[in-house]
Amino acid sequence: MKIFIARLAGTPVFDPAGDQIGRVRDVVVAFAGSTAPRVHGLVVEVQPRRRVFLPITRVRGIEAGSVVFSGQINMRRFEQRATETLVIGQMLDLEVQVEGERMTVLDLAMEQTRRAEWLVTKVAVVRMSQGLGLRRRGPARIVDWSEVSGFNAVQKDQGAAGLLVAFETMRAADLASALHELPAKRRTEVAAALDDVRLADVLEELPERDQIGILGRLTPRRAADVLEEMDPDDAADLLQDLPPEQAEALMALMEPEEVAPIRRLLVYPEDTAGGMMTSEPVVLPPSATVAEALAHIRQREVTPSVAAQVYVARPPIETPTGRFLGLAHFQRLLREPPSTLLGGVVDSSLDPIRPEFTLNQVASYMATYNLMAVPVVDELGRLVGAVTVDDVLDHLLPEDWRERDHEPGAEHG
Repeated sequence: MKIFIARLAGTPVFDPAGDQIGRVRDVVVAFAGSTAPRVHGLVVEVQPRRRVFLPITRVRGIEAGSVVFSGQINMRRFEQRATETLVIGQMLDLEVQVEGERMTVLDLAMEQTRRAEWLVTKVAVVRMSQGLGLRRRGPARIVDWSEVSGFNAVQKDQGAAGLLVAFETMRAADLASALHELPAKRRTEVAAALDDVRLADVLEELPERDQIGILGRLTPRRAADVLEEMDPDDAADLLQDLPPEQAEALMALMEPEEVAPIRRLLVYPEDTAGGMMTSEPVVLPPSATVAEALAHIRQREVTPSVAAQVYVARPPIETPTGRFLGLAHFQRLLREPPSTLLGGVVDSSLDPIRPEFTLNQVASYMATYNLMAVPVVDELGRLVGAVTVDDVLDHLLPEDWRERDHEPGAEHG
């Protein structure tokens, strides 16, 4: 039975007891001259975002929607050896030769031999047009491994369309983890192929070093566009890590209405309420109805922590707002008739915090009142932003927390 490898991406992996322990992220193979590559095993991502190696000899079944293994899995972090290749991360989108014709790799298939070995035996290829996009010049073909040449050639521009198809259903945090594991050249190619919104979401989940590396490889215009799509607080954090002249040059390319909230955030020290708050909470006037408030927090781009409450203020309702009146909790909104005015359900019993509050003060305040988010008000009584629980966690954890599970460890057996 042939198993197409790109389709395995994200497949749940179950232990002998039937418990899910992770998801397939890649397949490890080794080249041996011109013969079909031998499959060594699977790269499985287990929580929290750690990639481990599952030898193919322990895989007992690969069926629709699941991979089942026997025995135990070694939880040491996977380290790719120099003799190994990752199929999804490194072989998709390669340019190869089939009967003298230039083709692009869409997928590879592996199958088990009579000797119980797994080999890569088939390659799905397609003729591609020059330039951007996935405009095909012909139908996809599935050919034997022996008919394909060029896998060992060093390629300057590999492309990333096929890999992105394999990863298209991943959450931004999982795609960020996958990007972090790729070689620097491949990481840059994949990042460049993402659209601005998707790349912005992924950058927010990457370690600082990867963020700077990817942003530095984009054109200044593209980098500015991506920064505009990021949440202002994340964009401000990234710009603070760049050389001042580079940060200023990028902000000069951004639209005035997009860069204004970022510049306001850059005024505050990083570990204060002002430095870590989001400047785009859900804000409505007291004359808005409960139905309008629920419609706003239902929007897909509003994160759960931001959607936990609606802030009520006098116009203007863009931060910095008019006088801050209070907040309306999500649960309270669900209990009220849709036509109820927000002015009648405002909770004014919680005092807002000031931008100069330290990280510890903010964390203590949120823990005391069991809040998902807390309003930040300036000396004039205007709402300038809100600190969410994920903002606090990002700053409470060690600076390198995103890389802790990527630290070099012992190689797999």
